[in-house]
Amino acid sequence: MLSVQTSKTFPLSSVKPLGSIREYRSFCLEVTREALAQGPLQKRTRSPFGNAVMEHFGEVGGLTYCRCPITGSLFLEQLPPAEIWSRLLKQVAQRRSSSQSFHSSLVGSRTDNVYVPKLDWVIDFLKMQDHDRTRILEVVTPPSSFTRLLTDSGVFERVSTVDEMSLISADIALEAMEAAVLLESLDRVCEPRLLLEQLRRWLVPGGLVFISAVVSSGFDVAVLGTRDLYLYPPDRANCFSLKGLRSLLEDQGFELLEVSTPGVLDLEVVNAHAKDDPKLALSDFERQLVKSDAQTSEAFQSFLQQSGLSSFARVVGKKK
Repeated sequence: MLSVQTSKTFPLSSVKPLGSIREYRSFCLEVTREALAQGPLQKRTRSPFGNAVMEHFGEVGGLTYCRCPITGSLFLEQLPPAEIWSRLLKQVAQRRSSSQSFHSSLVGSRTDNVYVPKLDWVIDFLKMQDHDRTRILEVVTPPSSFTRLLTDSGVFERVSTVDEMSLISADIALEAMEAAVLLESLDRVCEPRLLLEQLRRWLVPGGLVFISAVVSSGFDVAVLGTRDLYLYPPDRANCFSLKGLRSLLEDQGFELLEVSTPGVLDLEVVNAHAKDDPKLALSDFERQLVKSDAQTSEAFQSFLQQSGLSSFARVVGKKK
């Protein structure tokens, strides 16, 4: 099984600057609270792993998160019915693509630093697996910046897009596909296990699923917890640990071909939070790390990648 590291670096300001994300985050929290007020609510008290009783983790914007005691994965405790959650995801997706969002001023840098490397990852991995002229499916709440890149690459026989919540509800028919891409989809859907179960139906035997996710076992999420300004619903209604992500795919009948945490921003994220809030509670060791010189920071980030401890994960599963 592959575990990939990367030497490509880019600043936090080029993809998700802490100062700019606040307005978008506030919007997400507000519309999530509105969706929850429409009820009735489902309370997630049992972990999807081993049916263990979930532990209280903390609150984000007045919304409670709970923690799986087996894997350390985090989940928004209460959810509305699926149709309400689907409308919420569409509302947030439209906001992300609008001129009101911080994303609009970073289209070029996010394309270069976020989406192009993911496209290269998918294409290169398919070549290694001898997949030629692949039919590929992007599972997402449209609109998606990644769809155009997949299409414009010219390497796929067909590029299709399916709404992630429509796939969960099984009210859509698809043709068989050799590959599927889920960029942080498992982080936001209300039924991540069901999403994979439904997706598996439309993959040919040996078909590949490419997944990226923010993981709770990563350095910055583990250090900051609920103080992490990048942890908020609906974008992070689920924040699996790496162990939880692996278990989720294996439980749904996927053989793991790659499990990597090639993130490059863990230290910078914690440092940005420390600068934003001088009273932020960090241990002496954590403060030494975030204030370390470039050589030490690079070495530590490399260690996080190699040890599966960065907060950005990517996984490739093969349908058995």
